[in-house]
Amino acid sequence: MVEETLDSTEPIIKKWDPNTKTISLFSHSRKQAKEFIICVRLKKEFFMILSSNLDQLDPESVSGHSSISSYSEFEYVMQSDDEMEKASESISEVEKASALVMSDLKVIAETMISCGYGKECIKSYKMIRKSIVDEGLHLLGIQKCKISLFNRTDWSVLEPMIKNWIKAAKIGVTTLFKGEKLLCDHVFSSSTTIRDSCFYEIANESGLNLFSLPELVVNKEKKPPPERIFKLMDLYAAISELRPEIELIFNFDSVASVKTLAISSLKKLKNSIHTCLTEFELTIQKDSSKALTPGGGIHRLTRTTMSFISSLSGYSRVLSEALAEHAIKRNTRFLESYFTAPILEDEHINHHATSVHIAWLILVLLCKLDIKAESYKDVSLSYLFLVNNIRLVVDTVRSTHHLRNLLGDDWLTKHEAKLRSYTTNYENAAWAKVYQTVPVRTSTTLSPDQAKTHFKRFHVAFEEAYMKQSSCVILDAKLRDEFKVYIARKLVPEYKEFYQKYLPMLREEINIEMLVRFKPDNLENYLSDLFHGTPMLSDSSSSASSSSMCISLGCG
Repeated sequence: MVEETLDSTEPIIKKWDPNTKTISLFSHSRKQAKEFIICVRLKKEFFMILSSNLDQLDPESVSGHSSISSYSEFEYVMQSDDEMEKASESISEVEKASALVMSDLKVIAETMISCGYGKECIKSYKMIRKSIVDEGLHLLGIQKCKISLFNRTDWSVLEPMIKNWIKAAKIGVTTLFKGEKLLCDHVFSSSTTIRDSCFYEIANESGLNLFSLPELVVNKEKKPPPERIFKLMDLYAAISELRPEIELIFNFDSVASVKTLAISSLKKLKNSIHTCLTEFELTIQKDSSKALTPGGGIHRLTRTTMSFISSLSGYSRVLSEALAEHAIKRNTRFLESYFTAPILEDEHINHHATSVHIAWLILVLLCKLDIKAESYKDVSLSYLFLVNNIRLVVDTVRSTHHLRNLLGDDWLTKHEAKLRSYTTNYENAAWAKVYQTVPVRTSTTLSPDQAKTHFKRFHVAFEEAYMKQSSCVILDAKLRDEFKVYIARKLVPEYKEFYQKYLPMLREEINIEMLVRFKPDNLENYLSDLFHGTPMLSDSSSSASSSSMCISLGCG
């Protein structure tokens, strides 16, 4: 019986002598491959398939399958070449190659292990697959970095490094490590111990290396400045998005340290994000710039703060998670009376904490602006300063989709009302004296002396108000035009009626051009030049205006 067995196997073994052949036997007849597997031990064949099919075993090809369990449909079955061809017609070329190679490796591995050669099989597998993972991370730009060197690296270098890491991490987790896990689970499906051991040797060190960067970033600074928050939130969002895959891939004890490191990084990033928010609030509160904004214009603090908050609003999901454990505890009652968070329809995110925190940051800014407004000696300039700055705040909220959703229409309505109130206060402080010099419409006619008095008072009041207000600035073109129109509509018609009624009465007056210096049309021209920060009124221009007026009246 022994002699008969040897006689039957000798031709097959000689035909496929492992010491002479240079190509895989699976590239020829699969039927003969089956017979060869039954006849010999397959360490060299296993290594050859791993080595000669690196392109087919590329993790990107492997991970194209939908799930870990899906590999059961590719169980190795000893079929004829025709049957395999028919079964593979519906599979893409890449998937077909991956499925065939994985199945070949699976049957060889099981045969070698059952024959007592598991050690050789596992050694070959670990060596080849680890080199693929290491090379993959290298191509993605993932490198080991000493802590001391990292801490000395400037943020201008780190920011593009973080951007690259985010892209690399997505590919590394969803393609590289996922593919290796799927491949390892399939080839060694008969032994949980071997499967876990192989994946540990292949992926553990590389996984720890991949997720070392977020840890280094959060440990670089105990109190990161506010501007760091955006890169920190980018890192958090990237890891958070990958977390389900990470927990699935690194789901057993020997590689749990990779999962632990990733989750630990998320927690530390949340704390760093909150620290940045705290530092940002302190930056607003501690702003001690004494220089007044020329002409009551927009303060630098308003621009930088609203730009920062506008950018923050785009990270609502991250902020909601980061703030869930750090709710605002101070001035709670005051904040509740000031702001009611809108109800947003998003079953996956609770935006309340983010809405409240952003409303709080804007409130801190508004309080700071109130203090700065008090530094102006002129009351009208104080109100104009508040109008300019609150207009920027309101416009930023209205024009930023995420910010408007977080604060809601009630917030906008409340602050638009506050803006109108400050506008009215400015008008009263700046122009009330001018309005008062124009007599109220009555049935009683003024005497020439009374008319002269009113013209003189109007001239003095208007020139004083104009010179003061023309140095003021309203940068928003729409707001500037609204102010001009509002003042003109309230002042010019009243003055025009007074002018047309009483100027003829004063035609015989000597030096009438000095008494009545403004025609209604000239008044509108002067008002149109307001709020550019450049006074336009001068003695020559007003004299020219008066001369023109006199010529039209036939005086002098």
